[in-house]
Amino acid sequence: MTGFARREATLPAGSLVCELRSVNHRYLEAGLRLPEELRSLEPEFRARLQKDLRRGKVDCTVTFRSATRSDRSLEIDPAMLGQLKARLSEIATAVPVGSDVQPRVDLVELLRFPGLLRETATDNEPLLVAARSVFEGAVQDLVVMRAGEGARLAELIVQRCDQLEDLVARVKARLPEVHALIRGRFEERLGELRKELNGDRLEQEIALLLQRLDVSEEMDRLAGHLTETRRILKSPEAAGRRLDFLMQEFNREANTLSSKAQDLETTRAAVDMKVLIEQMREQVQNIE
Repeated sequence: MTGFARREATLPAGSLVCELRSVNHRYLEAGLRLPEELRSLEPEFRARLQKDLRRGKVDCTVTFRSATRSDRSLEIDPAMLGQLKARLSEIATAVPVGSDVQPRVDLVELLRFPGLLRETATDNEPLLVAARSVFEGAVQDLVVMRAGEGARLAELIVQRCDQLEDLVARVKARLPEVHALIRGRFEERLGELRKELNGDRLEQEIALLLQRLDVSEEMDRLAGHLTETRRILKSPEAAGRRLDFLMQEFNREANTLSSKAQDLETTRAAVDMKVLIEQMREQVQNIE
C-alpha cells in the first residue's frame, strides 16, 4: 500500500528528519538509511515496522544535521602512542646507522595509524531518544495514511462484489430457461443416439450431457465467496493474503461457469464476472 510520512525535530545538537515512503509489494520489505550516529537503532526500527505493517515496500530515511561541530575535539591515545614509540625504537635499534634502510617518521602518516587519533566521546543518548520519538511518530502517520487508502480500496472491492452478486442473481434467474433449452437439445440428441448407439454408450452420453447441464453449484460457491470477502474486509486483521486466495477461487468458479455455459447470455455473464474479478484482484494486491 502506498503512503508517505515525515516527522522532524530540532535539538540543541542539530536537526533530525525521518521520512517513510511505502509502495505496493506482496510482502513487507523494509529499507533503512540511517546516519552513522543512529546505526545502532536499525534492528529496533525494523522490528517496529513489522509490528504494524504486513505488506509493502517501505523506505525509511533518517537524516541528522549537526548544529555545530565546534564542541568536538580530537585527542591522541597515549597508550597507543607509547606502543608505537616503543616499536619505532626497536626498529631503529635493529637497523644499523648508515644503513640504506633507515627508519624515518612521517608525523602525518603516523596520525593515520588506526586508533591513534580519536574523537572525544560525546553523549549520544539524547539523539537516540529523539530519533526513536521521530521515527515512532512517522510510523503512526504512515499507518493512518495507509488505513485511509485501505478503506477506499475496500469500498471499491465492495462495489465489485455488488456487481458480481447481480450477475450471479441474473444467471440463477435464467437457470429454468437455460435448463429448458438444454432439455430440448438433449431430447433431440437422444433421438439420434438411439439409432446409432448401444445402451452402454447411450448412458455415457447422457451422463456427459447432464454434467454440463447444471451450474447451480458454481453459483452457490460464488455467493459464498462474496459473503466471505465482505466478512474479511470488515475484519480488523490483515486481509491481503486471504483475499489473494479468494480471488483464485473466484476465478476458478467463473472459468467453470464459462466452460459449462450453454447459451450466449450465460457466456456474457461469465466474461463480465472475469472482468470484475480481475479488477478486484488488482485492488487486492494493494491491501494489507
